[in-house]
Amino acid sequence: MSYRSGIEWTETTWNPTTGCDRVSSGCDNCYALTLAKRLKAMGNPRYQNDGDPKLSGPGFKITLHEDLLERPYRWRAPRLIFVNSMSDLFHPEVPLDFIQKVFRVMADTPRHTYQVLTKRSKRLMSLNSELEWPPNVWMGVSVETQRYTFRIDHLRCVDAAVRFVSAEPLLEALPDLDLTSIHWLIAGGESGHKARPVEEEWVRDLRDQCAVAGVAFFFKQWGGRTPKAGGRELDSVHHDDMPPVGEDFW
Repeated sequence: MSYRSGIEWTETTWNPTTGCDRVSSGCDNCYALTLAKRLKAMGNPRYQNDGDPKLSGPGFKITLHEDLLERPYRWRAPRLIFVNSMSDLFHPEVPLDFIQKVFRVMADTPRHTYQVLTKRSKRLMSLNSELEWPPNVWMGVSVETQRYTFRIDHLRCVDAAVRFVSAEPLLEALPDLDLTSIHWLIAGGESGHKARPVEEEWVRDLRDQCAVAGVAFFFKQWGGRTPKAGGRELDSVHHDDMPPVGEDFW
């Protein structure tokens, strides 16, 4: 599945895999699982909710979509593409050869810019040398609490041209982050009926840390019961910075 996205920091999503399972507190109210249930009820064959008990928590089954690998070749105009909004490319049940196929598509379409985000940072780091990293691939990790800041250390070991951190849903303060070799940070509160609150000071501190470290800062949302409930302004300003990359990547 691929479509024009409502996610503020991207344009289009591309899901050569679907399915995932919970690995940390940021997954507790997973939007992808909720959406997958809805899509399954509508009869969409790409989504299943039969979580694998061998994995770390309930989820929806990892499925590889070979027929979607060619989709970016069809898009003639350059796009900013979020890869696997409904999955995690570095999930342990996604085979290395399939990950390599995804990377080959990204390398073959340099007119596009690809944003890949994972919570499986250890596997990402371990596979770094098995992958070719074209300059149009941005690699990110999710960090929702201090417990998971180690993911940034793993990310630093990866040969991506742009490395970014997604602090969304931001569930507590993240003081004194080591942002060495990080180019972009996205922060945001959780949305949905069970949204956990985000404190303004947590977001301000991340903004200020980015300013000191020279890291582009993007504030996505305050969150709440509906995606736009709290708006996007921090101290009356929209923070929409993107990482500094060459014009050829856009």
